[in-house]
Amino acid sequence: MSIKSRTCMGAVSKTPLTEYMTEADARAGAACALTRYGRELEPYRCDRCRRWHLTPVDRQTPSSMCSRCTGRDGRPKARYESQATAERRAEILLREQAVPLRVYPCPYGGWHLTKG
Repeated sequence: MSIKSRTCMGAVSKTPLTEYMTEADARAGAACALTRYGRELEPYRCDRCRRWHLTPVDRQTPSSMCSRCTGRDGRPKARYESQATAERRAEILLREQAVPLRVYPCPYGGWHLTKG
């Protein structure tokens, strides 16, 4: 089952994302998109709404919320497992939102992004 999100918008399209209740539903949605439109999509669990969305495979940069580090706004920072994944996310954000970011190692393991 899927619905249009009230809280999450596409970074590029600026339209509501489709929300899936389970990973299995999201995987079925990705399979449907591949069959119907030839688009390779990957499910991911959203940190904002805690539901599942789909992203193009080439935009997928898996992350988790760091349990120790917070940003200026006090919210937990995204933590990337590898430097390469963090650098790919920084490149995507620069291209899509014109936000220059740099990658730095988390003192507790993994990698973060920062504006400074």
